[in-house]
Amino acid sequence: MMAAPVDAAHFSADWLASREALDARSRSRTLTRFAADWLAARPGVHRLVDLGAGSGSNLRFLAPRLPGPQRWRLVDQDGELLAHARRTRVQDAGGERVAVSLDRRHLAPVGGALLGEADLVVASALCDLVSRDWAVALVDRCAARGQALLITLSVDGDWGFLDTAGARADTVDDAVVRGLVQAHQRRDKGLGAALGGEAPGLLAALLEAAGYRVASADTPWCLPSGEPATQPVAEALVAGWYAAAREQAPEQAERLMQWHAHRQAQLAAGEVGVTVGHRDLFAAPPGEATA
Repeated sequence: MMAAPVDAAHFSADWLASREALDARSRSRTLTRFAADWLAARPGVHRLVDLGAGSGSNLRFLAPRLPGPQRWRLVDQDGELLAHARRTRVQDAGGERVAVSLDRRHLAPVGGALLGEADLVVASALCDLVSRDWAVALVDRCAARGQALLITLSVDGDWGFLDTAGARADTVDDAVVRGLVQAHQRRDKGLGAALGGEAPGLLAALLEAAGYRVASADTPWCLPSGEPATQPVAEALVAGWYAAAREQAPEQAERLMQWHAHRQAQLAAGEVGVTVGHRDLFAAPPGEATA
């Protein structure tokens, strides 16, 4: 069974591929359109930098929905993932080929070398992994350069189970595991103590304090019970939550093992589904509207 990463410091190409369609159907089309309108109002080549670009899923989703001409720089510390991204060939909204360059580097420090001369800074499934200091530096540097941001699929800390009608069906044990997972998410992922579910709210507050006009939207994953296309992802998520909870509270190993076995059996029988909370945001620089 495919496993979701426990520490989120490294993502396999298989895991990223398994979640790409789910990411795409969950993202806010409205905020994507805000970003497209913002770029369309700017003359010349549209320069974008994708932080934590991984295998290029953000590029594949956004490029066809944004005006051209586009010039992307994909930044990630994982050379193997960037090698997958190198094979991506995409066109902009007008059907023109998008220029793409790869930049293998660590995401700290946040400065000119990282952000470059981008008009729009984008990141997907990243900001819950970074520290408060990193987020502050990102906002400060982007504000100084007049760069807009489109930050998508940041976890908000909430997740749970759905019954066959799609309603939440959490138990006391689910709440215990969720609390342990939330604590585990705040461990250092290589960029300082991670924000975890605090990331969407903190980032919006920092941007607004810097004068940005911010629009945000809930973009939860919804994996209904008995859906073959998403069941492997749901099983991997539960396995990842179990592993994280075990690391966080090894003294509760027996209780956690029983929880894991019970929930996996229910997923396999099509009795429950899974939901995972995320938020997207688009931020226009000071003095500019979001739409």
